[in-house]
Amino acid sequence: MSESINTAPAAADYQQVTIPLQDGTVLTARLWLPTGERTVPLVMEWIPYRQSDNTAVGDSMVHGYFAQNGIAGLRVDLRGSGNSTGLLHDEYLPREQDDALEVIEWVTDQPWSNGSVGMIGISWGGFAALQVAARRPPALKAIITCCSTDDRYRDDVHYMGGALLTDGLQWGSGLFTQLGRPLDPHYAGDAWREHWLARLAGMAPPLNTWLAHPQPDAYWRHGSINQDYSAIQCPVYAVGGWTDGYSDAILRMMEHLSVPRQALIGPWTHIYPHWGIPGPAMDFLAQCVRWWRHWLLDEDSGVMEDPMLQLWQGENLRPDAADLAIDGHWICAPRWPLAQAEQRYWLEPGRLTDQPLASQPALVVDSPVHCGLLAGEWCPRDGGGGAPEFQHDQRPDDGLSCCFDTPLLTEELVVLGKATLRLQVAFDSPSAMLVLRLNEVAADGRSGRVTFGVHRLTRPQGVAAGEPFPVELPLKGVSYRFAPGKRLRLALSTTYWPMVWAEPEQGAVRLFPSSACLHLPLRPAEATDKRNPFAPASEAPPIAHEVLAHEVSTRQIHWDAGSDRWQLTMDAQRQKTRIEELSFDGESHDVYEIGRTRDSASMTSQRIQRYVRPGWHIELRTDMRLCWVEGKLQLTSRYEAYENQQKVFERQWHQQFETGKSA
Repeated sequence: MSESINTAPAAADYQQVTIPLQDGTVLTARLWLPTGERTVPLVMEWIPYRQSDNTAVGDSMVHGYFAQNGIAGLRVDLRGSGNSTGLLHDEYLPREQDDALEVIEWVTDQPWSNGSVGMIGISWGGFAALQVAARRPPALKAIITCCSTDDRYRDDVHYMGGALLTDGLQWGSGLFTQLGRPLDPHYAGDAWREHWLARLAGMAPPLNTWLAHPQPDAYWRHGSINQDYSAIQCPVYAVGGWTDGYSDAILRMMEHLSVPRQALIGPWTHIYPHWGIPGPAMDFLAQCVRWWRHWLLDEDSGVMEDPMLQLWQGENLRPDAADLAIDGHWICAPRWPLAQAEQRYWLEPGRLTDQPLASQPALVVDSPVHCGLLAGEWCPRDGGGGAPEFQHDQRPDDGLSCCFDTPLLTEELVVLGKATLRLQVAFDSPSAMLVLRLNEVAADGRSGRVTFGVHRLTRPQGVAAGEPFPVELPLKGVSYRFAPGKRLRLALSTTYWPMVWAEPEQGAVRLFPSSACLHLPLRPAEATDKRNPFAPASEAPPIAHEVLAHEVSTRQIHWDAGSDRWQLTMDAQRQKTRIEELSFDGESHDVYEIGRTRDSASMTSQRIQRYVRPGWHIELRTDMRLCWVEGKLQLTSRYEAYENQQKVFERQWHQQFETGKSA
């Protein structure tokens, strides 16, 4: 049975527009204009996710809201995506930014334009806003970047601390499938099929490129604004969530950008704050309008009287894979970084103490390969939906780790910023992994991960195998209140499967507790409680659509006792939606397996996407498998495309990679 949702016309209507580029490519977009004859500023969102169907409902609620408030909205599909012509090969290529400059110039030539443009976006769109701002188009007056990064290697979905993230493998599978999505004949006319077949023939798995660059080389430096923060000359509003993978970049941008800037970090995952989960959602679009009115209309909206940072201070975290919850309240800070005191804890076997011991024997950390099965995703629900991708109670993973606990807290401990563990380590293997988790342990023993860090370690030049050397290992930034009656737990492991891909040549790590100190930055007096709470979320009505079937997602762990093999299976039947005569849906199936040794790690990923109109049925199928073969990563990929149940395209790719060495 279908569920009708808001079939009344949206308050702000849109129009489909085409934007010709100098090389003959034609981009398609949706444009929302405020009513009336006056000239207005425009806010552009620049992503490849199909504005005519897949993102159409959400787009109407965001850009329709801007139009209701006197600001035009433009949602553009990149070349090679949606109904735009041309080819899309990878993320954030120079051509993508060149195209954006042309579109901004096109906007300023329109009779309704007042000559001022802003950019907004989450994830890809947030990256694009930063990258285009660094190109300094004169008409771009301000940006809002959500869930993005200044450093494409250090803080993106592909690698964390030099270690390969399996979120990046899933994203590689998803983007691979998206590259072959067809143009819709309803918008593209009879030429849709010619462009679609060219799109299929011209693509390759982006994951091939990402795996070929395991080091922070020129490939990742491109599009990373930390290479030159001064390139950005327009104001920046940076937004994200502590549960998201990208929150550290916001703090760095507040520190290193020199333009007017503000930050908003809530408890959320990878989602716009007006839809924020875990809650509370807030009136983010109203905040955006205040920002746009100040920078695009030269109005005194009061937004620049707000403090530089508005942050959610969490407490009482309740880990749950399907429904993580966290309490807390908003705090403010006038600048970043702040002058802060530290709470220091020293390590001794099983304990965190406030005084160091003179001498202790070395400890060995050598975790079972399946430690991390309850970690959840690096960036939970980054693909939307309601999949059980959050962390669960960490006690099983704690039991496979080397843990250090404080006594019961008798006073609150409020942390703000990035904790750091400084110590000496040694290992015999060519490289090693050390994963740090700072957990809160409740009175009933429940363990919730407040923050964590992943570090792929290599010995400095001149240090022999087995020889100790010092390291400084940061954890992700956080704002959190540890309450009296709770414990802090530092959990250390050498694996974190499957969030972090396993490497065969990694093994045990020796720690030297007498050299180890955990540094926790404490919330200073400069960081004050927010006096006025944010209003509840508001948005424009969505366009008419029907939900024909809701998403159904599962996440299951299986252990084969006979072979001592662990398997994590994630299945999702995506929401099926109909807009006018078009319906679209999809499926995903991911399996991660590992046995007794790291070289037994494997991933298989399957995707299906469908687009259906009367007399027109498109189905896309992809399969990927990643595993170890004789010490090298081997990726096998296959793409199939069907038109009205007839296969029109099939291709396979096969490639091997050496971990830790760029191609």
